[in-house]
Amino acid sequence: MSPNPDSSEQLPGLWAAYQQHLRGATYTDLTHAFFPGQPRFPAFPDQTFGNFVSLANGALFEVHQYGFVGQWGTHVDPPSHMVAGGRTISELSVNEMLLPLCVLNVSEQVKADPDYRPTLADLEAWEKQHGRVPQGGFVALRTDWHQRWPDRERMANADAEGVAHFPGWSREVLKALLEERGVVAVGHETTDTDGGMSSTRDGDYSLEAYILGRDCWQLELLTNLDKVPETGALLLASWPNPKGGSGFPARAVAIHL
Repeated sequence: MSPNPDSSEQLPGLWAAYQQHLRGATYTDLTHAFFPGQPRFPAFPDQTFGNFVSLANGALFEVHQYGFVGQWGTHVDPPSHMVAGGRTISELSVNEMLLPLCVLNVSEQVKADPDYRPTLADLEAWEKQHGRVPQGGFVALRTDWHQRWPDRERMANADAEGVAHFPGWSREVLKALLEERGVVAVGHETTDTDGGMSSTRDGDYSLEAYILGRDCWQLELLTNLDKVPETGALLLASWPNPKGGSGFPARAVAIHL
């Protein structure tokens, strides 16, 4: 006789945990659907997209053909993206794809200052409310910048001189997270880790290089962080497995109650 699917006590292994905790949880997609013409890093070419064969033309299959750089849409940056000899996508452990998720919310500060970067005071306030950031976790920076998607001009928020103004991480907070709390990875809603002024005015990508240089990875262009609790959720992140890949579109999901 097969076990009763409504009785977690009879289910083997992790099925009981799924039945009790995950089956009825909320699954929030943190990923933008990508398409030609979307917001992107200025130096990148646009995506190409078309039919290889089409049902409409009498083919047996519908097969699309895509062309895009690895860092396209919501994507993963492994260490090899900026570190020679760093881990590639195919070398990232699958154990790192399901992690405790912490959301550091600085959206109110960003409303007043689009160039805002989180401070240690922001992190300390989060930990005063929620407890210490867990070792081996994933920290997402919530700025609500995702609400500007898919408007390329609003995402860049450039001034008359062409300098972009959007939020980024700060070295002091990243150092506290990576070196003291021992997080595995971080993520954000914008196209760059370092913020608009650093990347477009100064050509400074040192914070992204710092993250990847610590053998950590990151997700860029996240969305819907405003729909996720600041603590208690899990991040499920996945991506294809190109051998030696230095970046690829990713799918990220927050699992929460």
